[in-house]
Amino acid sequence: MYKLHNYISGKWITGEGDGQLLYNAVTGDPIAAATSKGLDFKDILNYGRSVGNPALRKMTFHERGNMLKALAIHLRNHLDKFYQVSYQTGATKADSWIDIEGGIGNLFANASLRRKFPDEPFCIDGESHNLSKSGAFMGTHILVPKEGVAIHINAYNFPIWGMLEKVAVNLLAGMPAIVKPATVTSYLTEVVVKEIIASNILPEGALQLICGSAGDMLDHVTSQDVVTFTGSASTGLKLRSHPAILQGSVPFNMEADSLNCIVLGEDVSPDKPEWDIFIKEVRKEMTVKAGQKCTAIRRIFVPENKMEDVWKAIATSLSQTTIGNPVNEKVRMGCLAGEEQRTEVRGQVQKLLASSQIVYGSLDSVSVIDADANKGAFMSPVLLMNDKPFSSPAVHEVEAFGPVSTIMPYKNMDEAIELSKKGKGSLCSSVVTADNKLAKHYVLGAATHHGRILVLNNECAKESTGHGSPLPLLVHGGPGRAGGGEEMGGIRGVKHYMQRVALQGSPTSVTAITNVYQPNAKGKDPGKHPFKKYFEELQVGDQLITEKRLITSQDIDRFADLSGDHFYAHIKTTDFTGTMFEQQVAHGYFIVSAAAGLFVDSYEKNPVLLNYGIDELRFTKPVYPGAEIHIRFTCKEKLPQDPKDENDIPKGIVKWLVEILDGTEEPIVGIATILTMVKKRSK
Repeated sequence: MYKLHNYISGKWITGEGDGQLLYNAVTGDPIAAATSKGLDFKDILNYGRSVGNPALRKMTFHERGNMLKALAIHLRNHLDKFYQVSYQTGATKADSWIDIEGGIGNLFANASLRRKFPDEPFCIDGESHNLSKSGAFMGTHILVPKEGVAIHINAYNFPIWGMLEKVAVNLLAGMPAIVKPATVTSYLTEVVVKEIIASNILPEGALQLICGSAGDMLDHVTSQDVVTFTGSASTGLKLRSHPAILQGSVPFNMEADSLNCIVLGEDVSPDKPEWDIFIKEVRKEMTVKAGQKCTAIRRIFVPENKMEDVWKAIATSLSQTTIGNPVNEKVRMGCLAGEEQRTEVRGQVQKLLASSQIVYGSLDSVSVIDADANKGAFMSPVLLMNDKPFSSPAVHEVEAFGPVSTIMPYKNMDEAIELSKKGKGSLCSSVVTADNKLAKHYVLGAATHHGRILVLNNECAKESTGHGSPLPLLVHGGPGRAGGGEEMGGIRGVKHYMQRVALQGSPTSVTAITNVYQPNAKGKDPGKHPFKKYFEELQVGDQLITEKRLITSQDIDRFADLSGDHFYAHIKTTDFTGTMFEQQVAHGYFIVSAAAGLFVDSYEKNPVLLNYGIDELRFTKPVYPGAEIHIRFTCKEKLPQDPKDENDIPKGIVKWLVEILDGTEEPIVGIATILTMVKKRSK
């Protein structure tokens, strides 16, 4: 019998003893054994901290992002291998696509986030704040990677996606990971990790794999580590309450299975497109991955006068779902991950039957194609009905983690909201309605108890990713029973693996530390006009003080004629009584244009390729005829760009702080960040 390997301390090793037998979910045949017995978890954690962590911490966000991109491209070249193993978990090709290519998609999505971060190992978080009257003392926040390891204890339903969606985030943040997949499907995770390690794309120690029990691993966590858990709420509570986690205030992110719901709006009738959209969404959520999704719909709420029509329509749709061997192209629903899972689901349904009845499906029999229903972990979809959801607590508390859902009635939207909250916190909810007022009512009423809400109608249905699809750039998690965690979420997700530090000091010191120019910091003499410098030559803090320009009434008139902007405040004959202005005032955009005329060196070609845009433009006080303005022009930040192809011009984006001054006691009349695309000297 093949024994799964653990990848620890830079080596592939097997654990001691026979281990736990793992089975092909479709045929029931044993395929491997898994054990982590004999592994020294203290050494494993220390290896990640001492080898993987320093290597990742030295890399910049851009380097880490490009590393993820390279890894995603590499894994995409081995899809056939992953699909063949995935079928053994009972997943169809469509199910496997979510797990495999959805997981790889997370790598790509997080790789693209590098553009949101500086080309540094750390980043500034949020706005800076002046803390003194003269501007000589300030504060800001920075984020640095934690010095520990990210420990991911994952569920069995998505052996690849569950790993990649988490490690993509911690690797981008600069932390190594130890992945502990659920043992029952860990053979698929092992195949992917072997390919990752073979690629040599990640630095040594950045990823370790445990196939088997987590042993005493949590006994050795420290405050610099991060633990994430995906699975049952009861198991999550035990792990979260571990003494080492409590004592060290170890960050613990939990995503627990929850009783997610879908609501059919009162406005939806069988003749509307939203009716079919609703029925298809319920069927999909009950049958994809055989209902083994933490986001799957467990509770279906419909207007009480439509109950019979809806459950019959769902039953008809479910009856058209072919079940069997996932390798067969005709099959639309595979099986559960194993016999143990099927037994557990049946037991949970029995609890629900105390207050509900089956209106479609069976616990005892299922018709399958190209497979043996007795040897494989096959199960019929089961649709339950409960007529009294307000007096039936079990339906809001007991989850059957399989192709099982319960339909229930409501009288009005307020009742639907109240019922949705009885799940005591869910990962996601959906409302299907063509009435945006109803949608707003539901969203604002139910939002406190859900991590994500989908408003589904005919307008977005064709392009919607659906009720149960977490997206890498949006938060995935939920309050209460759902765990209170936030996986992914774009930049928000990355911050879970970093330490936020309030940094205080002089603007010049903070500029030197962060490599982002802070207002009131000392500027540097650029030596020559900054626009004549290549990207590599420019230094943050390079500063140009321009000559002065007198603003005249004729300038304002000409700009009004040229732009067509004849707003009353720009016309000198206006009676300014009762207005905010004393006299004719210059257009803000004219002042910005005049500023460009002062700081742009335009007489010969230079490394500046183009103006890329303006951020944070503000006009702080009016400019009247007779004012003299000049510009303080400072290199604020440099962001390299990756070449699109071998013929692309090597370049980067430079942010410039533009301060428009008029020489008075409060001299700033306008401020902006202008972006330019600047050529690099060489490839």
